[in-house]
Amino acid sequence: MVRAAILSAVGAPLEIAGIELPEPGPGRVRVRLAAAGVCHSDLSLSNGTMRIPFPAVLGHEGAGTVVSVGEGVTRVAPGDGVVLNWAPSCGTCPACAIGEVWLCDSALAGAAGVHARTADGTDLHPGLNVGAFAEETVVAANCVLPLPAGVPLTDAALLGCAVLTGYGAVHHAARVRAGESVVVFGVGGVGLAVLQSARIAGAGPVVAVDVSPEKEALARAAGATEYVVASDTTAKDIRRLTGGRGADVAVECVGRATTIRTAWDSTRRGGRTTVVGIGGKDQRVTFNALELFHWGRTLSGCVYGNSDPSKDLPVLAEHIRAGRFDLSALVTERIGLDGIPAAFENMLAGRGGRALVVF
Repeated sequence: MVRAAILSAVGAPLEIAGIELPEPGPGRVRVRLAAAGVCHSDLSLSNGTMRIPFPAVLGHEGAGTVVSVGEGVTRVAPGDGVVLNWAPSCGTCPACAIGEVWLCDSALAGAAGVHARTADGTDLHPGLNVGAFAEETVVAANCVLPLPAGVPLTDAALLGCAVLTGYGAVHHAARVRAGESVVVFGVGGVGLAVLQSARIAGAGPVVAVDVSPEKEALARAAGATEYVVASDTTAKDIRRLTGGRGADVAVECVGRATTIRTAWDSTRRGGRTTVVGIGGKDQRVTFNALELFHWGRTLSGCVYGNSDPSKDLPVLAEHIRAGRFDLSALVTERIGLDGIPAAFENMLAGRGGRALVVF
């Protein structure tokens, strides 16, 4: 038996209880978690914004050590450090065939399966494939990525979602060029990763926007050169900070209609807005036909940073080893499993960066 955070239904309180994991079968890997990040997507799963089978063990951003492997697994061995990959690509679907592995048709197929049971025999599903809010988990072999040398195992959990998403949003989705101005909406875990990635890209100025004035120091440490507390004048404030034109690139990490619209309004004519935040179906953004023509702006979605983890992880590891990317700077709180509900409340209130469950 290992301890895990179990969600029985949408809106139900998390229950910390023992679960039983099977020995890994063919193509499966058992991992002892070192840490798991508490991501806004976990909150979206718990409140029904994103749908998964229940009951489930949430948590999709994690890293740990391989305990055992099933038949046919050769990419990792017991004792290896690994980063969990919640959206593995199949390599054969139409999206994978053209290199868009982040849009793989079967990336979340494993979430519908059963990976563990409660003490009374109730089947448990792995939230977003990996079920990382547990001391150990059993996942498909393509859900583990070998930990690059020189990357701390505990902080490496953040690579599994926040960092790949933030880095990819800048370098793949928005394709930020050196010297371009960037505005980042939302200074949570992903937003902080976007800020660090914009700095690596040589962007400037880099403006951070958040509802909380207390996050200014956190944002500036991550690479923001300017900080704006969100208000009715945010778009005007950003134009003032970018020579009156507006930002070249806006990255929205909140997932709200009003914030997406403000991000769009904050960019220059011909500017680019990349939406990273996950919003609900009731969040509707409206534009009129004339402004679409006149402003010539681009609005695009972004899934998992439009990243290929197998290619991007080694690049990120080099940035980490060289001191250009600081994983620990994203973490504002280190907690146990029982601290996850409070971390959810902090996210709802707009407090802090990334909470990290450390086992």
